[in-house]
Amino acid sequence: MLECGPAPAPQDLCSHQESLSMVAAPSDGFHGSQWRSTCLLPTEEQKRDVGHPGRATLDESLGDRSPWEEELLGQIRAMSDSQRSRVLEAIQHRIEEHTQVITIPGGSSGLGLQLPRAGHWGPSTVFCLQLLWKEVADPGIRELLAPLNLEPQQPVEKAFLFLVYGLILRECASSDLVRRHLMRLLELSHQTAGQREGMAVASGIASSSHLQEVWATLEHLGRTRVLRTACTSPDYQEPYTDVHWRWVSSTSLLCYGHMALHAGERILPWVDNVISRMVYYFSCSCYDNILETSFLSAAVMLVKALKQEHSTRRYRFTQIPELIQCLLAILQKEPNFLATLFRQKIILVIMELSKLQPSLKPVVKSRILQTCLQSLYMLPPMEMLKSCLPPLDLAPDVMVLYQKSMQALDLLLQTFISENKSMDEMCFLLQHTEPWLKSDKSHECKRVVQTIFLLLKYVVDYVKLTDEATPSMLGHQIGLLMLLWRDRDPVTQSHSRQCIYLLLQLLIQQKGSMGQFMHLNKMKNFEAKALRRSEMKFYNLVKALDRSLTPAQHTQLILTLLGGLCSHDHLQCDLASQLLLMIFQNQSIKVEQVAEILQGLFQELPSIVFKNILQTMMKAVTVLGTQHTQETVEVMLSLCHPSERQVLPLWKALANNNQLARKVLMLLYMKLKLRPPKELVRLSQQAELISLLALGTIYELLYTREYKATVRWAFAGILVGLLTQLHYLFELDVVEGISDYQEDSLEVKPLSPCRTCLEALKGLFWTTNYWEVFAYLQLLRGWELFEHLETYTEGVTLLARAMAHYDCEVKAVLGQAVISLKSSEERDNIVAILVITEFLNSQELTQYMSRRAMDNFLSLGLSSPNQLVRAMSLKGLTSILMDPKKVVLLRNQLAGLLDSFMGPEPQDLMGLMGDLGDILHSLGTQGIGATSIKMAPALLSLFEDEQAPVRGGAISLFGDVVHSGGKKYRPALKRQAFQALVPLLFHLVDSCPAVVMKTKLTFLRCAILLKWEFRKELFGKLAWGHGLGAENDIFIYMVESNFGSYHQFLMQALIYLGSPHKNLKRMAMKFIGGILQDYFTDLCFSLKRGDLKIFKKYLEVLKKDSDSVSRRFYQNFLEDITELSKFVRQ
Repeated sequence: MLECGPAPAPQDLCSHQESLSMVAAPSDGFHGSQWRSTCLLPTEEQKRDVGHPGRATLDESLGDRSPWEEELLGQIRAMSDSQRSRVLEAIQHRIEEHTQVITIPGGSSGLGLQLPRAGHWGPSTVFCLQLLWKEVADPGIRELLAPLNLEPQQPVEKAFLFLVYGLILRECASSDLVRRHLMRLLELSHQTAGQREGMAVASGIASSSHLQEVWATLEHLGRTRVLRTACTSPDYQEPYTDVHWRWVSSTSLLCYGHMALHAGERILPWVDNVISRMVYYFSCSCYDNILETSFLSAAVMLVKALKQEHSTRRYRFTQIPELIQCLLAILQKEPNFLATLFRQKIILVIMELSKLQPSLKPVVKSRILQTCLQSLYMLPPMEMLKSCLPPLDLAPDVMVLYQKSMQALDLLLQTFISENKSMDEMCFLLQHTEPWLKSDKSHECKRVVQTIFLLLKYVVDYVKLTDEATPSMLGHQIGLLMLLWRDRDPVTQSHSRQCIYLLLQLLIQQKGSMGQFMHLNKMKNFEAKALRRSEMKFYNLVKALDRSLTPAQHTQLILTLLGGLCSHDHLQCDLASQLLLMIFQNQSIKVEQVAEILQGLFQELPSIVFKNILQTMMKAVTVLGTQHTQETVEVMLSLCHPSERQVLPLWKALANNNQLARKVLMLLYMKLKLRPPKELVRLSQQAELISLLALGTIYELLYTREYKATVRWAFAGILVGLLTQLHYLFELDVVEGISDYQEDSLEVKPLSPCRTCLEALKGLFWTTNYWEVFAYLQLLRGWELFEHLETYTEGVTLLARAMAHYDCEVKAVLGQAVISLKSSEERDNIVAILVITEFLNSQELTQYMSRRAMDNFLSLGLSSPNQLVRAMSLKGLTSILMDPKKVVLLRNQLAGLLDSFMGPEPQDLMGLMGDLGDILHSLGTQGIGATSIKMAPALLSLFEDEQAPVRGGAISLFGDVVHSGGKKYRPALKRQAFQALVPLLFHLVDSCPAVVMKTKLTFLRCAILLKWEFRKELFGKLAWGHGLGAENDIFIYMVESNFGSYHQFLMQALIYLGSPHKNLKRMAMKFIGGILQDYFTDLCFSLKRGDLKIFKKYLEVLKKDSDSVSRRFYQNFLEDITELSKFVRQ
């Protein structure tokens, strides 16, 4: 269906002379615009010859001669060479004289050349013979012409002079005579179109008997004249100053065209030479309208000559691509409006040339298609074509011109597919329509879809494809057409759907499946009856495509639809996403397609504009992941480095299904365990190890909200996997960057593998809300132990101790550790035995595993080749859980140590506290019972010891004691923890960093024991807080979590006003000042007169203090104390 309907043929709006000067006969059916001239329309004869390249030439008229014409030829043949020479000289003189009298600058002739057609040598032709009567003085020659009854009074038609000239040369027997007079003729002016065409006509007629002589003459003309007027480069446009020779190259082109037309059977041996000369002269001449018109006319005549020669199909041409390239160059220079049939004629000539042998190479065909499609599709819309024309006397019918040009394009495409009847050729042709199918301009898209529809209809109806090729790009082209199903133009919509049906029909015909063919017809009928039910229509087509396309084609279809997601047209994006979701849900995607599909989606994700489209595609990814989970995970691991995070939306999509998310983490865990030995890993391959990619992905998913529940479910496996992975990385010696990590740095840098593993290990506890374990190691700087292989085992031990301490996934991790203990990998055994031996101190362990089972597993470790595994297994076997009799012995030992510790002058406090700590840890689940009540006050008194190690040891042991007393004594231990709060708070600014570190942990453990509300926030301030802000937050957490205890905190803090340690003293002043300012009203009700006296006593000491800060504190708060005394009760 064409954009325009049939229109009446345009009228001949130009004068005879104008039309002739515009077009070089005999190819007046092909003409170039001469706006250039005032006439842009074809003549009536051109209109009659629209579908045929070239028209009848004058030589064709000789085939059916009237009696007087036969007599003229007879008389010419009867002349002697001297007589012929004189006649030729007379004609030359008359032509030259006529040229001097009538010329029009710019190449037009006042007497244009219109040669008579066969059988029409009427009066005007006879009148032309007057010239011979008038100009020839020889009585013999006059006598020769007398029987024609010439009347000298009648006007002369110049074209006939060239005709007679050519006829005489043809009948000459002397080669010298032919060369001499032909050269003299070509020496005349080449300024007018009639002159140039006349010379070419004479040369062509002469060549029918003297081909070599004419060729030699034209070669001489080329060397001596054409090349002198040639441009120095293709873009050189300065005209040749001598108008006599300015258009000699155009004359030469026409001469070669006429030579070809008159050559007959001799054309083939000469054709490549003729084409090479045409191409060369065209390429080296200054480009203008006359040159392009002459070249096209010559090409038309050449094609016509070749069509008339039956042996052409067997001949192998060598210059056809070059000739086509010149025609394409002309087509490219056509203005972007339609005023002539120039486009049609060029395309038709190329169509005829494409039928010759050898077949055109793909690169030549590609240039043809690109140029022809661009020339026609880029024309303005139909409603604007007429308005785009330049000013004309009478405008042409652009509808007809457009229709005929598009028909020529259709014929060209049909010729290509007819010459190579294969699906590969079909895809090759469709491939060149892609830019226009993607065009944002509706009229361009409409044109190309119409062209494709007509081509496919032709192939289905008239062409039987000869092979069963299955080019993958067919899927891509189907996808482009599918994206037009919701185009705003209803014609484009309809044609795009019909194109899909036609392509499906071709595929089904190839397979010979009658059942599918009948089903397709039913689908087409269904569509005709239910155009509104688009979703059902889409679903049926998707199913049909799934059955008909190969996996490669199906993949290309999907990739093309993925490309449609990035459009700024919401309708097209929505269509593409819905189609993709249907395809995915149809379970038609094969395993081998998954990689390309996910890679394509990954590339398009950043360019998707609309949020709902992205959501639809995430649903599709979920469906795909459910069907091909393993392949999906493997491909997504390879898309990019996990730290780049562009692939994160895809991972999130897999978490939309809980079961799928679990499968994903299981697969990542399995990939994490793919650890080739160091000997097999090259340095350059380390970054590509699948285990490292899995590690990076796990690290990212830990902080992804959608995976929070799944990570909690897979906690044990991830933990053991990360611990063993870190040991593996130490084995590979890829420890660079693990120790120089700065948590508070704003600079974003990719983490090294080791650092990634360690951060993932930390993140596992933080994101699953086991922050107490995280805090335990953070405040003891235990995570730093994982930074070196030498301290790695200490780190694992401390981590397992913290997990047992806070009952963190003990059962699940124990199960994973048992599995790892049976592994053949030494690193797995090491991690497993370290975890198990620490878990033996857990109070809940006996609930998960019997002593007999544990004994069996520990005994298994005794046979390990690794010394550490054997040693730790032995240690586990001797633990109190495995040997309960040791409990009594340890408690007796504890009592003796405690007596020494609490004596009046204990010796070696550090040693005693160390031994007490070891016994506490060894007793583990048995606890220390009432002993903890005795130890806590004694340890509290050592908080102010002069020796920093003693202070630190006492503070650390105090934390262990309050936690190890057991449930029975927990209320009493809470009271002890409360008493330690103020001292611990002040020692957060202790002068010894080691004491500060231990104080932070014990302070946090007391907060956990007392169940403060903001425990996790408190840890954050203890771990990473700095300055007054952090101090103020910790103060608020502590005071607000102990409502009503302000006066007790105040009284405890007063003691530190007399501390010899400046840090503690100033911390006490800050604390007291904060209590007075923020809780003044509460103090009025809770303090007593005796408390106030004590307060004043400590405050008076500051009045005479040498420290200016202390004196200023006294002055600032003295008034508050006075005011407070007014309200304090008795």
